[in-house]
Amino acid sequence: MPKTIKLSRGLDIRLKGEAEKTLKEVPPRLYAMKPTDFIGVFPRLQVKEGDHVKVGSPVFIDKYRDNITYTSPVSGTITEIKRGDKRLLLEIKIEADGKDEFIDFGAASPAGLSNEELIGKLLDSGLWTMIRQRPYGVVANPDVKPKTIHISAFDTAPLAPDYDFIIQGKGKDFQTGIDVLARISENKVHLNVSTATKATEFLQCKNVIINTFSGPHPAGNPGIQIHHLDPINKGEVVWVVGVQEVIAIGRLFNQGRYNPEIIIALAGSEVITPGYYKSHRCASVYEILKGNVIEGNNRYISGNVLTGTHIRPDNYLNFYDSMITVIPEGDQHEFLGWAMPGLNKFSISRSFFSWLSPRRKYVLDSNMHGGERAYVMTGLYEKVLPMDIYPMQLIKAILFEDIDLMENLGIYEVEPEDFALCEFVDVSKSEIQTIIRSGLELMRKEMS
Repeated sequence: MPKTIKLSRGLDIRLKGEAEKTLKEVPPRLYAMKPTDFIGVFPRLQVKEGDHVKVGSPVFIDKYRDNITYTSPVSGTITEIKRGDKRLLLEIKIEADGKDEFIDFGAASPAGLSNEELIGKLLDSGLWTMIRQRPYGVVANPDVKPKTIHISAFDTAPLAPDYDFIIQGKGKDFQTGIDVLARISENKVHLNVSTATKATEFLQCKNVIINTFSGPHPAGNPGIQIHHLDPINKGEVVWVVGVQEVIAIGRLFNQGRYNPEIIIALAGSEVITPGYYKSHRCASVYEILKGNVIEGNNRYISGNVLTGTHIRPDNYLNFYDSMITVIPEGDQHEFLGWAMPGLNKFSISRSFFSWLSPRRKYVLDSNMHGGERAYVMTGLYEKVLPMDIYPMQLIKAILFEDIDLMENLGIYEVEPEDFALCEFVDVSKSEIQTIIRSGLELMRKEMS
């Protein structure tokens, strides 16, 4: 049955530079597939430098799950295979040829295919990689049936893209993607919308359970939604799929091809004209940023300011990201900053006088304003994490690698993004998301 859930705990960080509802098309020329975008993957290359690939051609497979294929988002030439320390595969760079040649996987109605045929088409095309599994946040195991599938139709992160805007005109593909997921999950798909959601493509969607959420960030996180709808227990598996990933799956069955087109939000205080751009997965961000960023020492982020990845302006969009954020770097020293009234500073407490302007939008940088220090029991984590767990105790259990205690404290339910606000308000300046990821990796290693 659909549920309506109101969350009171959390924190909305109001930043300047929200993307305007305008759409521009940027035909990307350079791409890079990064195995590091996929947790737990041991890549085995299927191409070499100089090879020609089509859209949907295999680029690499998972060494230990060779039925999961990672395919090219563009037709062109493999220009470079970049490796790091210990020959770690970092990037497979592709230069587009502009021909848009693609492998035809065959258009088909999901109703006319068996579950095995549906999964096989997703695996062959590489679109299976768009389905992620909780716990651990890895690409889903096609041999394991999920308890449920969750799709969050809204994002509450700072400057996050508006999916009501992104879904416009894509209702047919979105519904087809839903139909596919409903078939392979035996009609256990949850579409979680906000009370502010207006798009009929979401509200009139069929073959899903539509749940409504309200409240501050992180109400839009799938992990928070799953926790309040149907928590993950030991031995259970839940799949998570993004809105634009569902659209891509629908296109595969409607068009018979892998169509990597996505809409990206370019946002942040250092962007001259924030807006939306039609581009492709794994594309170079340079053409999107070119001429539209205030000159200076800036921090470029693939994703949002809380959970995104620090990139250079000539780097590439992460596979699962649908936004680019640009903020000041914040590498300058501030003399006696703690003694100033702080009218331009955001604070969860009333340490600065900015609390007198609750609707104000801020220009925040990446400065941590201090170094790592001892843990202090402040109770702030519980104010911003709307989950019925003990966050401080879970973090400490991870640091001590106490597996039994980690299980009892809810490690299977969480992802690093759920603790992003805890990291933001943390007076100890600890990298809490990194700690949570290390805990999940420890559990994945021990439980496999």
